[in-house]
Amino acid sequence: MRDSSIKRSLGVDLTRSLKESRVLLVGAGGIGCELLKNLVLTGFGEIHIIDLDTIDLSNLNRQFLFRHEHIKKSKALVAKEVAQKFRSDAKLEAYHANIMDAQFNVSWFESFNVVFNALDNIAARRHVNKMCLAANVPLIESGTTGFNGQVQVIQKSQTECYDCTPKQTPKSFPVCTIRSNPSQPIHCIVWAKSFLLPELFGYSEDEAAEVDNTEDADNGAETDVRLANEIADLRKEALELKELRQSIGTEEAYQKVFDKVFRRDTIRLQDMKEMWKERDPPEPLDFAQLQEESASIDSTISTDDQKVWTLGENFSVFRDSLNRLAQRLKELQANNPPGQDSPALIFDKDDVDTLDFVTATANLRAAIFHLELKSKFDVKQMAGNIIPAIATTNAMTAGLCVLQSLKVFQNNLMQAKMVFLERSGARAINSDSLNPPNPDCPVCSPVVARVEIDPEVATLEHLVQGVLQTELGYSEEISVGFGSESIYDPDFTDNLEKKLFDLGIKNESFITVYDGNEPERINLELVVIARNEPSSKDSKPATLQKMVEIPLKPKQPVQPSSDLPTTAGDAIVTGKRKREGSSDEVELSSHDVKRVASVSAPDSKGIEAIVLEDDDEGGAIMIDD
Repeated sequence: MRDSSIKRSLGVDLTRSLKESRVLLVGAGGIGCELLKNLVLTGFGEIHIIDLDTIDLSNLNRQFLFRHEHIKKSKALVAKEVAQKFRSDAKLEAYHANIMDAQFNVSWFESFNVVFNALDNIAARRHVNKMCLAANVPLIESGTTGFNGQVQVIQKSQTECYDCTPKQTPKSFPVCTIRSNPSQPIHCIVWAKSFLLPELFGYSEDEAAEVDNTEDADNGAETDVRLANEIADLRKEALELKELRQSIGTEEAYQKVFDKVFRRDTIRLQDMKEMWKERDPPEPLDFAQLQEESASIDSTISTDDQKVWTLGENFSVFRDSLNRLAQRLKELQANNPPGQDSPALIFDKDDVDTLDFVTATANLRAAIFHLELKSKFDVKQMAGNIIPAIATTNAMTAGLCVLQSLKVFQNNLMQAKMVFLERSGARAINSDSLNPPNPDCPVCSPVVARVEIDPEVATLEHLVQGVLQTELGYSEEISVGFGSESIYDPDFTDNLEKKLFDLGIKNESFITVYDGNEPERINLELVVIARNEPSSKDSKPATLQKMVEIPLKPKQPVQPSSDLPTTAGDAIVTGKRKREGSSDEVELSSHDVKRVASVSAPDSKGIEAIVLEDDDEGGAIMIDD
């Protein structure tokens, strides 16, 4: 019954193509669970699922394939087991592994018809994007943030790739702000999570990703001296805190920590008068007063995670959580095998003890600097770098992924769209045509070729002279890069006699070639393929598998001056448009300007109607004169 319904909906030919397909799903989280269910029930033939993560309690509200008994188990393996019940004849293969592992190479990616990305981090997205481009396999990229979602089809040489547009980097905070001058609640939360907790119960995390020990060098020597002093003071405080570890586990431990962190350190900061010219100076907390306030507070207050606790309640949770953590650390130390590293407690957003400690200490510090206190629920989201996940958004995004993939299987990429989910605006789902590749993109613009080598013989000289200069006709003015390092250029020839494997270049490694003689020539990216059998006497140590042509970069169109408005016909387009039913202005892209078909004369109110050519979304956009 299910197969007949699918055939009536999709047609016999498309249904057969899906049944014979082999697809890869990267990620089995919020989007991945929904997407796996869709792929199985739509009739995709062979589905491979890969995910490195295990199931946490916080996943269960939206990752519907998982239950409480699955906590701490592999997401990929459990997802396969549960999804198999939806369709017993589905061919599912699961990997509890990292997609960036060497075993998942270009040849492996080539075995799939389509790859679906359902990831939650930029590094893995970029890796899959690069591998799909090298393997020339279509990629369906997706992601959600709260109520917003996006689906993008990526195909080598036909559409822009994931790296064609810059992506926002993770937020970090200067160390001096965290240590001395917090101005937002998040600064106090990062301090509690990345400084205080590790110093008391773990390893020092002065160099944690969220604590930035560098500042803009343009600020001069004065800034360098000030920053060096801040870091020196930070390390001095770390030493003082380490001395407190000896008291951890005793009844007076919480008082010693409180006196050091919330009184003496604050008094020291008060003495830095220059820092407080523009804002109120910090005020140390009174231990005796908080001790009295917390005397009648029930210890179960920590379970109320939606409430913003009072100072007395935060003090009570601080005292209780510190004792809980001290007891845990003491038990770990007692059971630690000889010769092993000293045990440590680290922050986990799903760990009640560490979350209670970070919440209470962050709020006590926030009170010192006259900042807003946060609930335990808010601290969990901020300390865990959690972007709110909405189950409905994940489900809609997963459905759109499958719909876009159907166009790929029909070889109808021209009808594929970039699809957006937006809570604001007249419509929840909006789409736009796929953009062409960015000619300056360092990831998708290079020409990809494969070079076959004898791993026992091939040297860098065989690659440079035998392949690049002899076979491809490069001049001597070339540079060769491997990873983030340059391994050859005309002025650096030290590596020529070294074997490629001795330089760290293995099977399926990527090597990038830059033409210094013709800088307008598109870069070449070589995928190294190691021969499985020894080379014959007549074979070359390194040779191209297939000859490729390396063209020049396309000439960029002359851009109009930024001081002048873009014109369409006889009318002036201001570069902004308003969504229908919304007062919010949205930037009008160059793609939108190119789609302008006609412009009517302004009406009595000075408003022009610009009619856009779009097969699916014809309509008028009103632009202020």
